[in-house]
Amino acid sequence: MPDRPVPDRPARPVPDRGGAGPARALAAGYALFALAAGARGAVQLLTDAGRAPLAYALSVGAGLTYLAGALLLAGADRRPRLRAAACALAAAEFGGVLAVGTLSVLVPSAFPDATVWSWYGAGYGFVPLVLPLLALLWGWISPCGTRARGTGRPAARGRGSA
Repeated sequence: MPDRPVPDRPARPVPDRGGAGPARALAAGYALFALAAGARGAVQLLTDAGRAPLAYALSVGAGLTYLAGALLLAGADRRPRLRAAACALAAAEFGGVLAVGTLSVLVPSAFPDATVWSWYGAGYGFVPLVLPLLALLWGWISPCGTRARGTGRPAARGRGSA
């Protein structure tokens, strides 16, 4: 039986995930800290709000920031606008960590109990200080399509993109 030629099949296109792995890892880290910081602050506010209301409210605020970061990063590999928003949030978060960390060092009486960002996140192994820097680094180096490679100009939008 003679060999029949096998028609060439086009290879299945592999979707460009443009940094999806790091974005997902960052989103998971942010989700974990959303739970840790949010739950800590909420429990402290509900059980002993009078002791350190500023510190507890800042922990809840940090938890909400981490939740927003997790949600933005979860979709950032597919949508450049979410990537930009995630980077903006990470920059604001980093500023918050620096501000609260510096205040907690210079005016410790303002923080009778620690916040997630007190002493630059020392109580959490300085992860609150490093996490936004990692998000900013990811946003800077990930090829998510917000810039045409090597040109510095915005990438052309395809059909159907918003």
